[in-house]
Amino acid sequence: MPHIYIGTGGYADSDLLGTVYPLGTAKEDFLAHYCRHYDTVEINSSFHAPIGLKAVQGMLEKSNGELQFSIKLHQDFSHTRVATKENAKAFLNVLQPLVEKQLLAALFLQFPHRFERNLNNRRYLAELTQWFTDYPMAIEFRHPSWHCETVFETFCQQPNLIWGNVDYPPNIGLPMFQLNINQNTGYLRLHGRNGNWWRESSAQARHNYRYSENELVEIANLIVQQKDRFERLFIYFQNTTQSHSFYNIAMLKDMLQPLGFEMKTQVDEIPHQQWDLF
Repeated sequence: MPHIYIGTGGYADSDLLGTVYPLGTAKEDFLAHYCRHYDTVEINSSFHAPIGLKAVQGMLEKSNGELQFSIKLHQDFSHTRVATKENAKAFLNVLQPLVEKQLLAALFLQFPHRFERNLNNRRYLAELTQWFTDYPMAIEFRHPSWHCETVFETFCQQPNLIWGNVDYPPNIGLPMFQLNINQNTGYLRLHGRNGNWWRESSAQARHNYRYSENELVEIANLIVQQKDRFERLFIYFQNTTQSHSFYNIAMLKDMLQPLGFEMKTQVDEIPHQQWDLF
């Protein structure tokens, strides 16, 4: 059966104290506790500031080889689009410790809504993907013009391009959620369905949403329908606000594990925050 890796977008949210992390855990110890629960993590901080070799080595040491890492590309590659081939080489050099230990799940590239499918942007994308041609890269398109059969077929023909599947709140002007698997590796990001997405003032507020059981059953059914198309599926819950991700991951695992998918065993323990009640 396929292996499903489940984790969160980032691991530094202090809202996870009391669930993933025992209360009082220092931030520098978060990752060591994180890998007791999960087997993959999506590093998003690299979007805002270039990730350094020391940081990569530190994450490897603290996770003790137990985590698959997806690393988000810096905004210079996706939003300002001023990055160069030399920047790409420097970025890849920093990630070599992950590559050598086979712990690089994927590079992750997220294009903004304003990046529509026109001639200039198609040329840019073609050039950029050549810079990373030897590495698995998941790409998320927020403009609906990219969500067409022509683009998806191109992804199917390129062995290291992975279609980035994303669940957003409905009716906010972003593409509707579908699960499309184009390679042996699938990539799924779950943001929650907060209807106030655009009115919220922060990313933390936008992700203040816990999926219901019915919503997760819907997602689980889509995964089951696609199980013959992938060998590995990486799922990243972004709704770490108020530890929503902690509870949602446990729910989704309970739905999928009985079906035979290979998954990290759920940690069975009472969250530390509840110990204080007695």
